[in-house]
Amino acid sequence: MPYASGRVIHDADAHIMELPGFLADHLEAKYRGRVGDDVLFPRREGFHSHLKDARSGAAFDESQIMLAKNWAALGSSTRHDRPRSIDLLGFASQLMFTTALLNYSSVLEGGPDADLTYAVARAHTRHMVEFCSVDRRLLPTAYVPLVDFERTAKAAREAIELGAKALMIPSRCPDNHSPSHIGFDPLWAIAQEAGLPIVFHVGGGGKLLEDAYFNNGLPPVPDFHGGDDNFKSIDYMAIAYPVMKALTALVVDRVLDRFPRLKFGVIEQGASWVPGWMRNMDSAHNAFYKNEERLQKMSLRPSEFVKRQVRVTPYPHEDAGWIIANAGDEVCLFSSDYPHVEGGRHPIKRFEASMEANNISEQQKQRFYCDNFVDLMGAGLA
Repeated sequence: MPYASGRVIHDADAHIMELPGFLADHLEAKYRGRVGDDVLFPRREGFHSHLKDARSGAAFDESQIMLAKNWAALGSSTRHDRPRSIDLLGFASQLMFTTALLNYSSVLEGGPDADLTYAVARAHTRHMVEFCSVDRRLLPTAYVPLVDFERTAKAAREAIELGAKALMIPSRCPDNHSPSHIGFDPLWAIAQEAGLPIVFHVGGGGKLLEDAYFNNGLPPVPDFHGGDDNFKSIDYMAIAYPVMKALTALVVDRVLDRFPRLKFGVIEQGASWVPGWMRNMDSAHNAFYKNEERLQKMSLRPSEFVKRQVRVTPYPHEDAGWIIANAGDEVCLFSSDYPHVEGGRHPIKRFEASMEANNISEQQKQRFYCDNFVDLMGAGLA
């Protein structure tokens, strides 16, 4: 029996675990020497030792589908094994993200070479589309930088033509303009016309906290994986700040108002912050309404735009039932984070316990596991 059974469940967050050299097959030749494995896999002590854990379908114990993680998980790095993994998981679809390029996107956005930025974006999209081509249940995301208005629109068009089902943008604010700048209106129009969402993912926000926060005079603290290059408890608390700021700009500058059919997904950045953020935006709307024409022109209150157009994935360790009860039935999405360790071994069990404790109805659960994802993805699920 598949891990997920008894209802239709769409997975809003799943990943490829790339192997060294993966980008060379997709990056134009003149850029290959500038984006090597030492850049994509920094400070991964003993990275190559993980390669022995990469499993083929023939060697994999299928009873371990939710227990094996990262490179040891079935279909994590070998695309031809991924259909079997999704059979065993039982999800109706998975929205697919890179692992190696998530953090690098934020580095590129602040770099001096826009040509390189957009070249890596093209390579990212080719990589994702190729991996996902083995099964229509795998929905590839494209990376669309926000460095240059015209090239951003071109990158979006090319990604959609290649077969991307969602356009991932960084939550890090560009150096010289807001993500809500009217120069990006062609991007929003392209996505809305295609019926595809704009998505944010953790890793695209750049540096979350200054290094000094980690110099407390005490021994170093291990990260979630037991190493030193991922989140600890302090910078985990700041995960939502970049996307919160980016989305606030998009709401207040009326991007969601002017593009009412455009959906935004916030993936793997938690959701406990969402109810308070919605209420803070409504408070700002009330406080500054008299002096800001952009607020006066809004057709809805900020929180109503969120309910209409923004979808967010809670972590399984969060109180998802409380979030649903306080943010609205429309907002939350199920995600497994397969095959990353952060997704846990039984996310459905943890979500169910939280929803039971908060008296979440079957109709609300249906929205969480299925309907809100269908609404987010639009034509990407057609």
